[in-house]
Amino acid sequence: MTVHADRPSEDDLHAYADGQLSPQQREAVDHWLATHPDDQARVEEWQAQSAAIRATFAGYARTTGADARLLGTRRNSALPSWKNVAAGLALFAAGTAAGHYLPLAGQSELQLVAEQMDLPNEAHAAYLIYASEVRHPVEVAAADEAHLAAWLGKRLSRANLKVPDLTGLGFHLVGGRLVPVEGQAGALFMYEDQKGQRLTLLVGRNDSNRETSFRFAGNGPVDTFYWIDNGFGYAVTGEVSRDLLRQVAEETYRQFPA
Repeated sequence: MTVHADRPSEDDLHAYADGQLSPQQREAVDHWLATHPDDQARVEEWQAQSAAIRATFAGYARTTGADARLLGTRRNSALPSWKNVAAGLALFAAGTAAGHYLPLAGQSELQLVAEQMDLPNEAHAAYLIYASEVRHPVEVAAADEAHLAAWLGKRLSRANLKVPDLTGLGFHLVGGRLVPVEGQAGALFMYEDQKGQRLTLLVGRNDSNRETSFRFAGNGPVDTFYWIDNGFGYAVTGEVSRDLLRQVAEETYRQFPA
């Protein structure tokens, strides 16, 4: 698409999609989109994706006060208040994970960048390195799943580490390996469907951030859905539709114990 001097920036388009522009700024973007259907389609896609994520997690909304911002008991009350969850939903960042996001309550943008941008970047790199590997994609194969869970759980100091079962979504476990995550021991699980399409799940410690946020990061054809929960970071990565990646992330979240 030809770039014009008065074209809204990528940040402006994301802010427009999330309703973060002033009336004057929004009017300018409206004028641009009226004559640029490609950008209009992109904005509508971002809005639809954001709405889909919000609808997915709406059942976890809580209406209590300050306590609702923190993780409590799992599952029915597993997520923070809807105000924080909604604030934590990103608009599918383009290029890098830190590109477009909304800060969580009580945390500055600089804190979020410092604490969270490494996770999707490392997940993306791990996917590119290992998902295309033919002979040695994993260190421990699915046939030794119990050993895999015990070994990686010990390295992560997490005795109850569980390998998520994604067969209901069409993906079987290939196996896993030990990988570095933010300078510490991390776990990488790999899954594959009947067509040979692979997904990876990266798990690493994130002791500095106890809040939960749900975010998408895009880097070319590879997307990552990542979140923080009880001192651990999780990232699901693959070259599949974002809707399927969201389903995988949601199912993974459900299966991990507190």
